[in-house]
Amino acid sequence: MHDDGGDTNDGEASGPRLKLLLIGGGSGTGKTTVGWEVSEVLKRRTLAHCVLEGDFMDQVHPAPPGDPDRSGITERNVAAVWSNYAALGHRRLVHTNTVGVLEEHMLRRAMGGGDIAVTRVLLTANEPTVRERLAVRETGSQLFSHIERSLRAAALLEAEAPAGTVRVATDGLTVEEVATRVVAATGW
Repeated sequence: MHDDGGDTNDGEASGPRLKLLLIGGGSGTGKTTVGWEVSEVLKRRTLAHCVLEGDFMDQVHPAPPGDPDRSGITERNVAAVWSNYAALGHRRLVHTNTVGVLEEHMLRRAMGGGDIAVTRVLLTANEPTVRERLAVRETGSQLFSHIERSLRAAALLEAEAPAGTVRVATDGLTVEEVATRVVAATGW
């Protein structure tokens, strides 16, 4: 099936108006890399979509007054970027962020609310895999703090991910294999 940018009718006439894929997981599980590979899979299927790397939506120091956890600026920035995509006729958003699977309500608001089909995918990896991947990525003074933060995030996400969240273990899989499983979870 061909999906021509505007994506106004992709064979799901009675389906949701908007579609949101949330890819979360601790550092070193492959969120960003998998998000880009998901985009490649969707391109090959000619499905219009947008990708938003959530880590860039709150990178401001110091935190805005009255917004110490930066959630307010994150929502405003996502809403601004999404509004530009939506103005071009897009209906699918792929969002990657560590705790993205816990931020569904904020992302729904940022996308304007309404009829949004949401797929939550939590990427997981065992501790040796996380340590190995982060040792390649973090060559400066922040390696230890990234490993510790990743392990804490993994425990939090495992405990608090909403029912229906699809878990994909990334250990021993290629990026292509993980992305294929993630896209399969969406039904796109």
